[in-house]
Amino acid sequence: MPSIIVKFTTFLALNFLLQLGIISNAAAQLIEQKDQKEQKEPASERSERLKPSEKAAWRKHAFYFQWGYNREVYTPSDIRFYRQGVGGYDFTVHQAIAEDRPTFNAIYEAPLEISIPQYNCRLGFFLDEARTSAIELNFDHTKYVVKDWQTARVTGTMFGKTIDSMMVLNPHNFLHFEHTNGANFLQLNYVRQFALLQNKAKNRNLLTAIAKIGAGIVIPKTDVTLWGKQLDNEFHIAGYTAATELGIRYYPLQRFFIEPTVKGGFANYTDVLTLDEGKASHSFWYAEAILSVGYEWRF
Repeated sequence: MPSIIVKFTTFLALNFLLQLGIISNAAAQLIEQKDQKEQKEPASERSERLKPSEKAAWRKHAFYFQWGYNREVYTPSDIRFYRQGVGGYDFTVHQAIAEDRPTFNAIYEAPLEISIPQYNCRLGFFLDEARTSAIELNFDHTKYVVKDWQTARVTGTMFGKTIDSMMVLNPHNFLHFEHTNGANFLQLNYVRQFALLQNKAKNRNLLTAIAKIGAGIVIPKTDVTLWGKQLDNEFHIAGYTAATELGIRYYPLQRFFIEPTVKGGFANYTDVLTLDEGKASHSFWYAEAILSVGYEWRF
């Protein structure tokens, strides 16, 4: 990080002095040629002449950390609610429509509360010196909210009776269902990175293509209301997910990058907590748009 700050400050200073005419174009070109010569020098030779304290910057391995925010769309889902015993029920809401809840206004209204909006957090480890492949731990804090007041087909048993009718999802006296403290996808991804554009010296990527594929678990915190009784449940491992992701990385600095991606996946919630030891289950496909920033460390 200090080397980045020094290089950036030097670049700004040289340009400022050049514009003022304090140094000549020839002098600036000599400085630039020297810098390019150093950049083209093989890493092994440069490492030999570096002081021990400076060699760390040229180590082969690297990892990265990312933070960003997202939006989702979901396919309609058949949601089954069931509970055994006295007062039990077993019914399914068919083709329920749900939406996300980004809460992006929290970014400027409560800037220190960075985890209120729908966010993404990634930690990756590169598998090769060229940084073309990596293993990544990926957490997407997404929100899934079944739209209130929609009309849906409901089938099954309720209050000891068999039902098959169109019903309004009234949040006050029938049903409200959401994973708003997170639908929460935790995945392990395999990542591939492909160079698209490099700097003039051909020793640093400026733009790369990114492809990711992975699978993992879902850890929702489900808020449910049934017949006027509400409960915001605990975090709970409730199923599994798998997804692929495509996008680009832009490196305005050597180790800092900006990454817009799109992601498509499948999530299956097989064991969702509801009320009074009741459970729910449902699955859906989703599409996700993500914008994140990241930083790479070498060691």
